[in-house]
Amino acid sequence: MITVKVPATSANVGAGFDALGLALNLFNTVHFELAEELSISSTDGTSIPTGTDNLVYRAAKETFEFCKRPVPPMRILQENPIPMARGLGSSSACIVAGILGANALMGSPLSSHEMLQLAAAIEGHPDNVAPALLGGFVASVMDEGNVYSVKKEISTQLEFAAFVPDFPLLTEESRGVLPKTIPYKDAVYNLSRAALATAAFCDGDYQLLQVATKDAMHQSYRLGLIPGGEEIFSMARELGALAVYISGAGPTIMAVVRKSDEAFFASANQWLCEQKQKASPSGAFAVHHLLAANHGAVVE
Repeated sequence: MITVKVPATSANVGAGFDALGLALNLFNTVHFELAEELSISSTDGTSIPTGTDNLVYRAAKETFEFCKRPVPPMRILQENPIPMARGLGSSSACIVAGILGANALMGSPLSSHEMLQLAAAIEGHPDNVAPALLGGFVASVMDEGNVYSVKKEISTQLEFAAFVPDFPLLTEESRGVLPKTIPYKDAVYNLSRAALATAAFCDGDYQLLQVATKDAMHQSYRLGLIPGGEEIFSMARELGALAVYISGAGPTIMAVVRKSDEAFFASANQWLCEQKQKASPSGAFAVHHLLAANHGAVVE
């Protein structure tokens, strides 16, 4: 049996729309083995498709077809701690798992770059699949169908507070509220900050992240779909977070925190409990204490 572990990811990192992403130490695990007929099931009770519409299977199927191999019947067992439709890369984790599992079943004919190309083609953009495969902080672009990525390991001095609500938000809905065009000044605003965020992670100058993760392209539109989101932003900033941004398409709000800031998570939990008692929309959130995953997806 082949086992694949894929980390959660947090895309955009503020201004880096569809270009920046980072990997976190929350892992989906998928087991693959050849079988007499297709069998797909969940080991943790998560509701998943069990037919050919399952995303892990679809990605595996495309990988076999990409390699011009017949698609064999498989037994696929999924464990899914990455919450679905929460902006933490659950779809990308499925895609990457399917590609790595199929590649391993074939004797590993594909290189890491070829698998990244295939994953980005399936997903449509590389911001989640690149850090899911490579780990760390990754800047990526697609140019004429080719993916170009640069990875930088994230310092162990950083931690991540994922404020995850008890409601989902589909990417299609979140993208649907975005404007078709943006003013020139907003494009410049984001380009400069995406470049600064990349430099901040590469140089370890994390004080820059407060400015570098500001955005004028998508977050203000998406916050309207996240009840209590603005309050989470304000609270995390007041508690001293280095940066706060919408993770991927949302609804999770991500805060970057220094490891030395020992009071942040306790204070955030207390604030969330108070909001829940008040029946405030922000009381629907729970904070998850995460670290960077610098090694990316692995096959065991």
